[in-house]
Amino acid sequence: MDRLLVSAAHKSSGKTIVTVGLCAALAAQGTRVQPFKKGPDYIDPMWLGHAAGRPCLNLDPYLMDDAGVERCFREGLHGAQLAVVEGNKGLHDGMALDGSNSNAALAARLGLPVVLVIDARGMTRGIAPLLLGFQAFDRGVRIAGVILNRVGGSRHEGKLRAAVEHYTDIPVLGAVAEDSRLTLDERHLGLVTCAEVEDARPRVQRVGRIVGAQVDLAAVRAAAAAAGAGLDPLAPGRPGPADVRIAIARDRAFSFYYPDDLAALEQAGAQLVPFDTLHDTRLPDADALFIGGGFPETCMAELEANVAMRTSVREAIEDGLPAYAECGGLMYLARGIAWNGSSARMAGVIPGDAVMQPHPVGRGYAHLRETAAMPWPGGAPGGLARGHEFHHSRLENLPAGLDYAWEVTRGEGIAGARDGLRVHNLLASYTHLRSAAASGWAPRFVAFAREWRARRSARAAGEALFAA
Repeated sequence: MDRLLVSAAHKSSGKTIVTVGLCAALAAQGTRVQPFKKGPDYIDPMWLGHAAGRPCLNLDPYLMDDAGVERCFREGLHGAQLAVVEGNKGLHDGMALDGSNSNAALAARLGLPVVLVIDARGMTRGIAPLLLGFQAFDRGVRIAGVILNRVGGSRHEGKLRAAVEHYTDIPVLGAVAEDSRLTLDERHLGLVTCAEVEDARPRVQRVGRIVGAQVDLAAVRAAAAAAGAGLDPLAPGRPGPADVRIAIARDRAFSFYYPDDLAALEQAGAQLVPFDTLHDTRLPDADALFIGGGFPETCMAELEANVAMRTSVREAIEDGLPAYAECGGLMYLARGIAWNGSSARMAGVIPGDAVMQPHPVGRGYAHLRETAAMPWPGGAPGGLARGHEFHHSRLENLPAGLDYAWEVTRGEGIAGARDGLRVHNLLASYTHLRSAAASGWAPRFVAFAREWRARRSARAAGEALFAA
């Protein structure tokens, strides 16, 4: 399988836009490109998936063990011709001092040649020692090429190419000029999501044309082909018999879902039934409810205006419907959202208010310890789980005496030391879980929904018998 890792010297090098452009340009040539993103991220993978025409999968060496990373990678390769992995931050950045969860370590583990995207602004001859340093720092990582980014013109490009070619043996695969068209809108937590951009596909195609015209795509393909033998593709697991219906919010406000988590729900026997919190007037008929993350604060006026949906959600949860909400979903289920001097009423299930803060409240990996308040079967008090959180909001004005499914040993959660607020059969958290991170949340949630439906059916049968 042809494969490569696109990385950089540091974050904000323009790596994501170059990778989106590469995926779009190669896909336009007819190559079946499978994109991956290293680390926890929802938004970049949306754009990468748009560019490639295949869902982007996340490889996270901190949350996943080696076997989990390899399995996710191999399943993603099924039906593809080329794997393109976008790294996060710089090539050697990571949580561990020894680099064991860095981009470089992932490249070594999966046999990925590395293409470095270098932000060349203000740089000429100095690019040579930079590249030589990357080569010397870890000889186990093969740097197969460099893409010069944000180049200031043909004269600048010529100086950069001359320095790289004279002092190093690293091929220059392309030079991408500084261009205002090579941008995607950003906000407080990164790029705007594809779900919020009406012209997402034309934008991606335009980026692909611009990058494809300035990068030697044949040389990129050759670098990927030189990876040699590697891990064989693996057919993904098939969905189980769909005996549980889960209503899932999929719209501009809520779009943060990992494809492999959705697949894990289906493999556990769930049928995912999408609904729109902005336009639909009631929940679909379902055995459970899942509202993932997103940016409800940017849609709060529309969410407030849809009184019928807010009422439908609140009444369903108060009636006992099993529900799981992460971050943005938690905010929607609160009494209201306050942001930039405005506020809007939300579903009102959670007795607290989501208040946006000027700086991040929780950002990074989270470690959780399960408590006796966890409603889902299959675990035990004291059990450990890992996830991640990215939020600018804080849940305020909560009363005392609430039940929480987790103690937070690393991270912020809802109240610094707690997360996984339990209200009725709702579990709501700021932490995002991944089934691939050994949390097993997907089959546990499906099992909980299945048990609740059985209890409800038994209760209804008993009431019918009593009435007769």
